[in-house]
Amino acid sequence: MEPTTTATTAPAQVTPLTPTERRALRARAHGLKPVVWVADAGLTPSVLAEIDRALTTHELIKIQAAVDNRRVRAALLDAVCLALAASPVQVIGKVLVAWRPRPPESPTATAPGRPARRGPRRAKRTFQANA
Repeated sequence: MEPTTTATTAPAQVTPLTPTERRALRARAHGLKPVVWVADAGLTPSVLAEIDRALTTHELIKIQAAVDNRRVRAALLDAVCLALAASPVQVIGKVLVAWRPRPPESPTATAPGRPARRGPRRAKRTFQANA
């Protein structure tokens, strides 16, 4: 089973990781759990989109591959990294680790949140004293 990739845009180039950076990323990835599973269907566009979302959100992710062949798993990680401009960190058994730097957040794209408070919060006793 060969991984299939369909990238809609040309991937950006990522500089290769130095051994020191790779060691630090492996240490960070140690406590992580896989966030994406690649099953028998292989690397479908929806799986690729989910990996892209996970890399954008988390920067460093683990991918669980349900493939028994070692070469296919290595090719799968290479295909993911090539399609999404990520860097391969490590392969341990059926777990693949990939890293992509988080894109800089634009100042205009802020998430809607809770509005700021108007002033100091008054305790319940302050209201009862006036009554």
